[in-house]
Amino acid sequence: MPYPQYLCQYHNVLMNVFSKPNIYLPALIAVLLHLTACSEKKPGNEPAKASGPKMLVAEGIVVTPEHFQNNYTTSGTLLPNEEVTVMPEIQGRITAISFTEGTSVQQGQVLARLYNEDIRAQIQKLKAQRELQQKIKTRQSELLNIGGISQQDFETTITQISAIDADIAYAEAQLRRTTIVAPFSGKTGIRNVSTGAVVTPSTVITTLQQTGNLKMDFNIPEQYRNEVLNGKKVFFTVNSNQDTFTATISAIEPSASASTRTLKVRSVVNNKDGKLGPGAFTHIIVPFQNNATALLIPSQAVIPTNRDKVVAVIKMGKATLVPVKIGARTSDNVEIIQGLSPGDTILTTGIMQVKPGMNVTVKVKSK
Repeated sequence: MPYPQYLCQYHNVLMNVFSKPNIYLPALIAVLLHLTACSEKKPGNEPAKASGPKMLVAEGIVVTPEHFQNNYTTSGTLLPNEEVTVMPEIQGRITAISFTEGTSVQQGQVLARLYNEDIRAQIQKLKAQRELQQKIKTRQSELLNIGGISQQDFETTITQISAIDADIAYAEAQLRRTTIVAPFSGKTGIRNVSTGAVVTPSTVITTLQQTGNLKMDFNIPEQYRNEVLNGKKVFFTVNSNQDTFTATISAIEPSASASTRTLKVRSVVNNKDGKLGPGAFTHIIVPFQNNATALLIPSQAVIPTNRDKVVAVIKMGKATLVPVKIGARTSDNVEIIQGLSPGDTILTTGIMQVKPGMNVTVKVKSK
């Protein structure tokens, strides 16, 4: 039997090995190792390459219009309808305090008085001077008619009377400043001074808050500008009360914040029953318009890409990646406002394996 072709070149070597084993034994070992390597590289022994799947089986849903009301949730703070820090306008010593801390007062009610006897004395002196100048004016008027006085002297007296009137008006204004009154009806805060204390215009006597109505401020994204209008009702809760309260939007900041792109919204809360207090943290729900034909899909069906968000749509058994525009979100769904149509079949599983044009078998499930 003839040698295989790859053994012919080793025929003479083999003959020499058998004749002189001590010399050619290492060569024989090398030949055997070479033959083993050749047999491993024979054609047909390479492993077959795995081919990718040609069909994807996944779950999906049929997009159908449904009723949807998007409620925007945010947080806010209750504020007094009116609030002021009561401080004296001038320096002086407190002679009387006429309010009880933590109680309601009426507009114009006296809260405190400062020492004012010196100002009253000054006013009395000025009035006496004016009375004297008034008598002089009367006599000069008679003399002026008979030429017994010059016109200039008469006008000088009139000027002095006007100057005294101005001094009296200034002193009376100072006198009014010694009486501190409530600028509006409300509830006083804690009293910080006592009778006999010397105060300055920077001394805080107390605070005054109007709590019959409260204000509630909150922020909303600029894109929802058209959803917040004056007179619209919003709903909120506070941690200290399990009830749900209602507020009415009263004002909207005309421009959005450049840093946050949000609008500041102010609403008014009726608090005649006194259940709410200023400073409370609120959880707010802003109801938006109802949409009877909203297209909602599960959040996991949306595939984020570098440029767009896409959804795998199956048409005639083939996959197509369609760019979509997302609107509102819920806990498990998103609203599609552009890109899909009612009746489209989309994938909800296998979205990471799907490729454009791939054959897909969809197991349609209800939402």
